[in-house]
Amino acid sequence: TMATAQLFEEPFDADEYIERLAWRTPGGGSKGGAEAFDPKRLLEEFVNHIEELKQLDEIIQRKVEKLEQQCHREAKEFAHKVQDLQRSNQVAFQHFQELDEHISYVATKVCHLGDQLEGVNTPRQRAVEAQRLMTYFNEFLDGELRSDVFINPEKIQEAADIIQKLHLIAQELPFDRFADVKAKIASKYHDLERQLIQEFTSAQRRGEIGRMREVAAVLLHFKGYAHCVDVYIKQCQEAHVKEKLDEARQSDVEQYLINLYDLYSRTTLLTAQLIEFNLGTDKQTFLSKLTKNIFSSYLESYIDMERQYLQNRSAMILQRFYDSKHHQKRPVGTGSIQELKERIRQRTNLPLGPSIETHGETFLSQVVVVNLLQETRHAFERCHKLSDPADLPKNAFSIFLLLVEHLCVDYIDYALEIGLSAIPSADAKNANLYFLDVVQQANTIFHLFDKQFNDNLMPLISSSPKLTECLHKKKEVIEQMEVKLDTGIDRTLNCMVGQMKHILATEQKKTDFKPEDENNVMIQYTTACAKVCAYVRQQVERVRKSMDGKNVDTVLTELGVRFHRLIHEHLQQYSYSSMGGMLAICDVAEYRRCAKDFRVPLVLQLFDTLHALCNLLVVAPDNLKQVCSGEQLTNLDRNLLHAFVQLRVDYRSSRLGRHFS
Repeated sequence: TMATAQLFEEPFDADEYIERLAWRTPGGGSKGGAEAFDPKRLLEEFVNHIEELKQLDEIIQRKVEKLEQQCHREAKEFAHKVQDLQRSNQVAFQHFQELDEHISYVATKVCHLGDQLEGVNTPRQRAVEAQRLMTYFNEFLDGELRSDVFINPEKIQEAADIIQKLHLIAQELPFDRFADVKAKIASKYHDLERQLIQEFTSAQRRGEIGRMREVAAVLLHFKGYAHCVDVYIKQCQEAHVKEKLDEARQSDVEQYLINLYDLYSRTTLLTAQLIEFNLGTDKQTFLSKLTKNIFSSYLESYIDMERQYLQNRSAMILQRFYDSKHHQKRPVGTGSIQELKERIRQRTNLPLGPSIETHGETFLSQVVVVNLLQETRHAFERCHKLSDPADLPKNAFSIFLLLVEHLCVDYIDYALEIGLSAIPSADAKNANLYFLDVVQQANTIFHLFDKQFNDNLMPLISSSPKLTECLHKKKEVIEQMEVKLDTGIDRTLNCMVGQMKHILATEQKKTDFKPEDENNVMIQYTTACAKVCAYVRQQVERVRKSMDGKNVDTVLTELGVRFHRLIHEHLQQYSYSSMGGMLAICDVAEYRRCAKDFRVPLVLQLFDTLHALCNLLVVAPDNLKQVCSGEQLTNLDRNLLHAFVQLRVDYRSSRLGRHFS
């Protein structure tokens, strides 16, 4: 392998270099390999390679010498160049110094010349100014202002500058000789000051900030400059309030009321913070007067706008609800004929027009109620902040009346009326008794209404005579609705009893209590009893869901009493064989188990007594007297007991009659 400079590039390892050389020589590897190890050949290869390396060394050495000479030559040339540059730099620096000295000399001359000019010019200017002012002063002295500067309204700034200087001069003059001219100058001074403030105000209204800056600069030297600042602040407040309120007042009343509330709240908060600072003795009155100046025109009409907005908004919420139900609101009859018709329809089966079919729609939605209450809550909040303290109770009451009108009368009361007219007559079959759903929703709404009354209205009227009026109105409206709820519940109970009657009439057979085969009867309650109990349990559950508090027990007591009366009268329509009497007892035991669901002691007691009465249908004649004087029957009317005994098939036999008498 020929020796070349590349073989010695870093990193170089001599051992590895020799090893590589040996491997490349045939027969030179230490392990032998394809050919056997040949030392002679290896030595020959090494000797040749050493020669090559010597030649390579000479070539490289010559290259190195050549490069060193070149480097030495270039270094010399570079040194010469640097020396030349230093010499030229020295020359430039000397020129610069000379120029600097020359500039300083000229500047000194210019300053001296300037001082001399100023020394001459300043007295000259003063003399010209004094002459000018004397000319104008003469006009005031003569009593006739001829100069264009005083006549031309365009030159108000120049006139202001002159009058301000004349005013200062006039104050130095003796009063006795110059009283007249002093008065004229003062009058013109105040006149121009007033015009400038007016000009400043107009420029602010037009939003011309440049003009405002010019006028303010002129006014700065006048006594009334502070008034300019006041005008600026007042204008800023009024412009901001106007901008926020005036446009919305016409286009979006809700936004107007929100903005008015927001601006007024922030202003009163700022007033409260400003009171902390030292603004003079009567700062409270001063600040409230400022606030009043800005807001008085808006606050005067506030409550009328609030009521108008609430009226429209509430009506819209209700209309949107009825539209979504595709319901055309019908006038609710309150005339005596209408009431009479309704009473007759409830008490008889006369067809005085069908009851309204609402398909289970209660026309009560919590979303609508929450919306109405929320709008009213916002109104109460605004009313609290924006009403004059003396008018607050009256204003709050007027908002409450609107809530009563829309929520209680137009919405709940209407739903109750519709619900009442949708209750079917007592003998209707499989009627949808959804009035209980109306009751349930009305209850929930009452609670929400009551909560708002206590949370939002009471704090605004609690210490005023309006409190009594509010409580009376609330009591009146709730009582009015409770009458309708009671009527509806009563009719609904009638319908429930009517449905039970219908089940009994359809399912109870005469043979149930006088079986043809006395010996082959499975003792258990009848189908009629099972169906009635299933129906009753359903209704009890519905009443529990629809009512709350004491109302549950009151309604279940009433339902239980009617349920008992129905069963009591029903059992007296049949005559009972011995086995039939046993079946009647089984039925009553099942009715009694059903009565336990009512969780009303009175109802259970009534069915206990009925159960005891049914024993009279089966006891042996000899034991009748003993059973009648038993604990549960001893206090009952004899005729009632007799009526039950008469239902027995064997009553006809003289023997039974004798035992009972």
